[in-house]
Amino acid sequence: MSTQAYKRLNKEFKEISANPPPYIIARPSESNILDWHYIITGPPGTPYENGQYHGRITFPSEYPFKPPRIKMCTPSGRFEINQRLCLSMSDFHEESWNPSWSVATIITGLLSFMTGDERTTGSIVTSTQTKIQLSKKSKEFNTYSNPPFKKIFPEIWEQNVIDLKKMAEEEQKAARTRITPPKPAIKQEKIIENLEEIEDPEDKIRAKLINEAAHDKTGNVKTNSDNTNKNDKDKDDNGRFNSIYIIAFVIIISIIIKLL
Repeated sequence: MSTQAYKRLNKEFKEISANPPPYIIARPSESNILDWHYIITGPPGTPYENGQYHGRITFPSEYPFKPPRIKMCTPSGRFEINQRLCLSMSDFHEESWNPSWSVATIITGLLSFMTGDERTTGSIVTSTQTKIQLSKKSKEFNTYSNPPFKKIFPEIWEQNVIDLKKMAEEEQKAARTRITPPKPAIKQEKIIENLEEIEDPEDKIRAKLINEAAHDKTGNVKTNSDNTNKNDKDKDDNGRFNSIYIIAFVIIISIIIKLL
């Protein structure tokens, strides 16, 4: 690596760290300043909104006089992953390369091309819905399926883990809400204390008959006058009362069911 390339890239690293372009983060690997990694955050109003797209820029030792190699590592629906991209500022077009272009210029140009629909080597064609779905899965991919991401951006990787855990908890909570039906309101049973409270005419008549059968005009319990034996009389009375109570119970149950 030339001294000029080292000085130039070190200067650009300081500049892009102090004033990063919108939606862009970029830094070199610790072991090789020619090997850069970037993150593009999908801009609002695009199918890539809030997506997290990791890629690599490999500079030649002759930089800034020769262009770099550009790749994207995160599935986006716009580019093939880990494939060289043919752009005016990439190594596909040395003839159009401008030495004044910087790391910030390169990634900003890539972002502009990404949000358009122009085709080139390394690009792919997918539906808007596919791009949206991939943007939602981009953090998960970078966190669990993209080892270099954790090494180059450890603090962002840690935040991804927190965000993904929170998203999973919210999805589980929403799923439980959809599955669990609301508990039905318990209808309070109305206790009938007076015959006049019975609304159904037929039920009211039956209730009155039962009441009259249980009591005579003097309010005494009816007896069997033909039975002279007191014990037999008591048994007969008890049997009659039991029958009356059973009939009354059945009618009251039918009244309650109708009220429900």
